[in-house]
Amino acid sequence: MSRALTFQRNIVPLADRKRYLERLTTRRDYFRGAACRFWTFEETDLTGAFLEFIESDSEQSLAAAIASAPDQYVDGARIYREVELD
Repeated sequence: MSRALTFQRNIVPLADRKRYLERLTTRRDYFRGAACRFWTFEETDLTGAFLEFIESDSEQSLAAAIASAPDQYVDGARIYREVELD
């Protein structure tokens, strides 16, 4: 069974940064509780440009976690499956 991943790019104005980081903590906690892994990266040369990654062990569990998320911000139709390389 291959892993599944989705991601979201966000540009956050400096004035909204603190609130955004608080929401990220809530999102991370939710997805961890839904057996997913959650990472956030900020572009080094563009403060406020964030990428959020959510990964799970299956497409089904990732889709279910996204569908049940209290903050619907990720497109559940855009799930990427890990490609096994030889």
